[in-house]
Amino acid sequence: MGFLYTIIIGAICGYIADVLMRDNGFVLIVNIIIGIAGSFVGDWLYGELGIHITVGSAILEDIIVGATGAIIILFLVGVLRGTRSKRR
Repeated sequence: MGFLYTIIIGAICGYIADVLMRDNGFVLIVNIIIGIAGSFVGDWLYGELGIHITVGSAILEDIIVGATGAIIILFLVGVLRGTRSKRR
């Protein structure tokens, strides 16, 4: 069940990040990978900053943290590719 939960939460986080970062057009598999990586980045970042999210639902907390990390990853990829400065 843990593997399936990771895939589903990763897909949701990756999709949210993809839409919020101007729909990069990534396919589902890439969104899942970005979402899972974003969960690790978000968890590390929130821990380093001492931020604790209490929403009432563990699933919603995981989505918020994962989406935040995925957005950071997509932002950094955009900066490295040089696409963030061209889209205004």
